[in-house]
Amino acid sequence: MKLQHYLGGLEGLPEPLNLEKRVFVEDWEQRIFGIHVAMMGLSNHLGAALPQYPIDDVPTSFKDEWTWASLRTGAEAMNPFDYFKFRYYEKWLGGITQFFIDQGYVTEDELSSRQAELAAEQAPSAPEPEAAIDDQVVDYLRKGDSPRRDVAHPKFAVGDRVRITNVPAAAHTRLPGYLRKREGTIERIFEGDYGYFVHTGDGIGDPMPIYIVAFSPDELFGERAEPGALTIYAELFEAYLEGVQ
Repeated sequence: MKLQHYLGGLEGLPEPLNLEKRVFVEDWEQRIFGIHVAMMGLSNHLGAALPQYPIDDVPTSFKDEWTWASLRTGAEAMNPFDYFKFRYYEKWLGGITQFFIDQGYVTEDELSSRQAELAAEQAPSAPEPEAAIDDQVVDYLRKGDSPRRDVAHPKFAVGDRVRITNVPAAAHTRLPGYLRKREGTIERIFEGDYGYFVHTGDGIGDPMPIYIVAFSPDELFGERAEPGALTIYAELFEAYLEGVQ
């Protein structure tokens, strides 16, 4: 499993993590956040989302699907050395840029040319967006969209013992590395079957139940676990669980 997928439970990191408390460190990071939100508000999956949006009628040239899962996939697919070298929104910038290149919206040469224009302060002014595009993005910001597609159809029940699978790691996963092959107890079942929009290659994507699974520190960390009445909870897709005989 790639190291950057999940740092929880790891020992021997070279130094304590520096937790930046500012939401945006530099002004350009706000623009990256805005681009991501606009892409989500214009994503073509919204026509089938809850609530359904008239996305086919919006006069935008963006005709692809973009969700949080898309952003995470792009960031976590980075080379591990680059992933740890860059700050949070630098990872966003890398993932979004690569997406636009891969989908043919822009070429690397065009990006280089644009960078030269900006460096020389000769960049042309951006065209004003159509009102219908703005209206769709604002509507999305107000209403959001839900990955829930049905009532829950769980394979497991509250109180069941389950083992976490050790599926091969894909470019992106929602399975914390330190939980693999560990056993826990179903604490709660969420009310619906939820899709993940992106098929990650390790079992999730199509709608399925999500569970809260409780683990004892001893199960996860053995004799290294800290003493006391502690319980660790994780929200996990059903594809990551298997029954304990």
